[in-house]
Amino acid sequence: MKVCDLVEQLNLKVFCGEQGLNNDVVGGYTSDLLSDVMGNVDEEYVWVTLQTHKNIMAIASLKEVAAIVLVKGFKPEQAAIDQSNEEGIPILGTDKEAFEISGQLYALLNK
Repeated sequence: MKVCDLVEQLNLKVFCGEQGLNNDVVGGYTSDLLSDVMGNVDEEYVWVTLQTHKNIMAIASLKEVAAIVLVKGFKPEQAAIDQSNEEGIPILGTDKEAFEISGQLYALLNK
Protein backbone atom coordinates (compact mmCIF):
# COMPACT_ATOMS: atom_id res chain seq x y z
CA MET A 1 0.00 0.00 0.00
CA LYS A 2 1.14 3.57 -0.66
CA VAL A 3 0.73 6.68 1.51
CA CYS A 4 -1.57 8.17 -1.16
CA ASP A 5 -3.87 5.14 -0.75
CA LEU A 6 -4.15 5.83 2.98
CA VAL A 7 -4.86 9.51 2.31
CA GLU A 8 -7.73 8.57 0.02
CA GLN A 9 -9.20 5.69 2.02
CA LEU A 10 -8.90 7.32 5.45
CA ASN A 11 -9.77 10.83 4.24
CA LEU A 12 -6.53 12.31 5.59
CA LYS A 13 -5.38 15.90 5.06
CA VAL A 14 -1.94 16.33 3.46
CA PHE A 15 -0.11 19.17 5.24
CA CYS A 16 3.27 18.80 3.54
CA GLY A 17 5.84 16.40 2.11
CA GLU A 18 3.71 15.65 -0.96
CA GLN A 19 6.69 14.19 -2.83
CA GLY A 20 6.51 11.22 -0.43
CA LEU A 21 2.90 10.28 -1.18
CA ASN A 22 4.13 7.27 -3.16
CA ASN A 23 6.13 5.93 -0.20
CA ASP A 24 5.34 2.30 0.59
CA VAL A 25 3.50 1.54 3.84
CA VAL A 26 3.96 -1.85 5.50
CA GLY A 27 2.78 -1.12 9.05
CA GLY A 28 1.97 1.48 11.64
CA TYR A 29 2.98 2.63 15.08
CA THR A 30 1.07 4.83 17.53
CA SER A 31 2.87 6.71 20.29
CA ASP A 32 3.45 10.24 21.54
CA LEU A 33 6.62 9.40 23.46
CA LEU A 34 9.52 10.21 21.14
CA SER A 35 11.97 7.81 22.78
CA ASP A 36 9.41 5.00 22.44
CA VAL A 37 8.96 5.73 18.74
CA MET A 38 12.70 5.92 18.16
CA GLY A 39 13.13 2.51 19.75
CA ASN A 40 10.18 0.75 18.16
CA VAL A 41 8.93 2.21 14.88
CA ASP A 42 10.10 0.43 11.74
CA GLU A 43 11.01 1.61 8.26
CA GLU A 44 7.99 2.18 5.97
CA TYR A 45 5.60 2.45 8.93
CA VAL A 46 3.06 5.22 9.40
CA TRP A 47 3.53 6.94 12.74
CA VAL A 48 0.35 8.16 14.48
CA THR A 49 0.91 10.94 17.05
CA LEU A 50 -0.31 14.23 18.48
CA GLN A 51 3.21 15.71 18.55
CA THR A 52 3.61 18.62 16.12
CA HIS A 53 7.11 20.03 16.65
CA LYS A 54 10.20 19.64 14.46
CA ASN A 55 11.60 16.73 16.48
CA ILE A 56 8.99 14.42 14.93
CA MET A 57 10.73 14.93 11.60
CA ALA A 58 14.14 14.14 13.07
CA ILE A 59 12.84 10.77 14.26
CA ALA A 60 10.83 10.14 11.08
CA SER A 61 13.91 10.77 8.96
CA LEU A 62 16.22 8.69 11.15
CA LYS A 63 13.81 5.74 11.20
CA GLU A 64 12.72 6.20 7.55
CA VAL A 65 8.99 6.16 8.29
CA ALA A 66 6.58 6.40 5.36
CA ALA A 67 4.49 9.23 6.86
CA ILE A 68 3.29 10.85 10.06
CA VAL A 69 -0.40 11.19 10.93
CA LEU A 70 -1.37 13.93 13.38
CA VAL A 71 -4.58 13.28 15.30
CA LYS A 72 -7.34 15.35 16.96
CA GLY A 73 -7.09 18.18 14.41
CA PHE A 74 -3.53 19.09 15.37
CA LYS A 75 -1.43 20.90 12.75
CA PRO A 76 2.36 20.70 12.33
CA GLU A 77 4.59 23.58 13.38
CA GLN A 78 6.32 25.46 10.56
CA ALA A 79 9.75 23.94 11.29
CA ALA A 80 8.23 20.45 10.95
CA ILE A 81 6.57 21.46 7.67
CA ASP A 82 9.85 22.75 6.29
CA GLN A 83 11.68 19.56 7.24
CA SER A 84 8.87 17.38 5.86
CA ASN A 85 9.13 19.09 2.49
CA GLU A 86 12.90 18.73 2.55
CA GLU A 87 12.86 15.04 3.53
CA GLY A 88 9.87 13.95 1.44
CA ILE A 89 8.12 12.40 4.42
CA PRO A 90 4.46 13.47 4.42
CA ILE A 91 2.77 14.88 7.48
CA LEU A 92 -0.91 14.04 7.32
CA GLY A 93 -3.80 14.96 9.58
CA THR A 94 -7.16 13.81 10.87
CA ASP A 95 -9.74 15.05 13.38
CA LYS A 96 -10.07 11.50 14.73
CA GLU A 97 -8.59 10.25 17.99
CA ALA A 98 -5.42 8.13 17.84
CA PHE A 99 -7.35 5.02 18.88
CA GLU A 100 -9.84 5.35 16.01
CA ILE A 101 -7.38 6.15 13.20
CA SER A 102 -4.97 3.45 14.41
CA GLY A 103 -7.75 0.86 14.22
CA GLN A 104 -8.70 1.99 10.73
CA LEU A 105 -5.07 1.92 9.61
CA TYR A 106 -4.65 -1.57 11.04
CA ALA A 107 -7.77 -2.82 9.26
CA LEU A 108 -6.60 -1.41 5.91
CA LEU A 109 -3.13 -2.88 6.18
CA ASN A 110 -4.42 -6.30 7.17
CA LYS A 111 -7.03 -6.84 4.45
